[in-house]
Parts: sequence; structure tokens; C-alpha cells
Amino acid sequence: MTISDKRDRSIQFRQRLNEAMNRAGFSRSRLAREIQVDRSTIGQLLSGETPRLPNAQLAADAASVLGVSTDWLLGLTERPERPGDIIDAAVAISQAARSSADEQLLDWHREAAGYKIRHVPATLPDMLKTKRMYQWEYSVFDDIDPDPAIQASQNQLDWLGTGVSDYEIALPAHELIACAQGTGYYDGLDAAVRHEQLAAIADLCDELYPRLRIFLFDAHQVFSAPVTIFGPRLAVIYIGRFYLAFRETRRVRSLTDHFDWLVREAVVDARFAANHIRSLSG
Repeated sequence: MTISDKRDRSIQFRQRLNEAMNRAGFSRSRLAREIQVDRSTIGQLLSGETPRLPNAQLAADAASVLGVSTDWLLGLTERPERPGDIIDAAVAISQAARSSADEQLLDWHREAAGYKIRHVPATLPDMLKTKRMYQWEYSVFDDIDPDPAIQASQNQLDWLGTGVSDYEIALPAHELIACAQGTGYYDGLDAAVRHEQLAAIADLCDELYPRLRIFLFDAHQVFSAPVTIFGPRLAVIYIGRFYLAFRETRRVRSLTDHFDWLVREAVVDARFAANHIRSLSG
């Protein structure tokens, strides 16, 4: 390292140490006390008279008490967060109990206002389900009222109706076939409820297109786990009892590319979704 390099690095260290101390509300005396050094040592690090960089132990101790990464203090990265904090910020786990998850999803929808929302549901899209479909799904639970989920679903649909965000749904074609025929997940569901549900989805496709676009893909050829991508900022994967929420840009971009692949491989385009869905009940 040349003298010039050392001076530049020491200037950057001094600026970042000052910034971290101000953000954390630390005085020179408090920082010295927390990391057990003389106050004069901190004064020398913050002085612009001579270029000085701390030793590894001092840099690590200062970063630890100030809640930033050592690499950031030393100018080796532009991310001030500690590695564990970066992971926590990039990937969060939210409980997916029905009532609380639905409210969480609505919050995420509001956060994505103005951006396109891309969605691969676990079964049929919640916000497109009829009241009788919800009542049937919740009939297996003795202690859970379906009304909060029904209301949350309506809130999401109302949000879509405002036109603030476009909504694309990629759905495996076999899900609608199973609903029409009463097989798989829909085994035991009355035919009238199933056909009412399909008609409701088809009507919403007509009413809300192009703000709502449903693409059907062949699960024999392509596959997707349930995922929702809220613009460029957030992607959420549903794994059953929990949601995994990703905020790191590259992860969100990768899941967006995955969704766009599902759309490109769709066997039924959004323009023809309504007629296709109606044909299943014929």
C-alpha cells in the first residue's frame, strides 16, 4: 500500500467511523469505554492530521459495538450491515397461518403499489375464490372462521380493482381441470360450487383484463412452487406454514425471470383464458 493509498483509506475510515458513531449516538468517550481503549486512541483515528488505520482488533471491536461490518469501516465493501444482518434483511420468514398471512399479503400488495405483481398460487388464486369455495375449504376446521379470510380476499380483489398495480397469474392448467371434474384437491366438492367458482374466475378475467392476466402452463413441461413477486423489491415463496420473503435484488430478479419463463411457456394465453375456463364446465 502506498502512502497515497493509505491516506485515502484512512480518510474513508475516518468518515465512516464518524458516520457510524453519529448514527449510533456514540461520543468518543463512550466508544473508547465500550472497546476498552484510551480516548486519545479514538481521537487519533478521527484526526485528519496524520493518516492512520486501526489494527484488526480495534477495527473489529469498533464495528461490533457500532453495529456495522468491519469490512465497511475499512472501505472493503459498500454495505454497512454485518453479514448476519444482510442475510436477515434479504430473507425473512413470516408465519402463514390463514388469517394473519392474508393480512400480511395485503400489506405486501400495498408496498408494491405501482409495480406489476406476479403470482403462482398453491391452488386457485385466493383473491379469485368465491365465498362458497372458502366455506368448503374451511369446513375441515372446527375452530377457524372463514370470514376473515373471505374479507382479506375481497380486500385484495378491491386493491386490484383500483388499477394501482397490474396482476399476472401463472396457473397449472390441471388445477382448473381438477376443479371442473371434482378430482384431486376438489374431490367431494359439490359440482354447483365448482362450476360457480370457474364462472367467477372467467368473469373476472373478462372484467379486469388487461390489469388481470391469467396464463395457464402445462405442469408436465414446466414446474413452479407457489410464489408471489411484488415488483422489483420483494419475492415471497409459500412453503406451507411459512412464507420466505426475499428482498435481495438478485434473488428477486431470478424469481422474476422464472415467472416470465412460465408465461413464455404458457399453453393458454391470458387473452383466451376466460373462454378456456368456461369451456371446462361445458
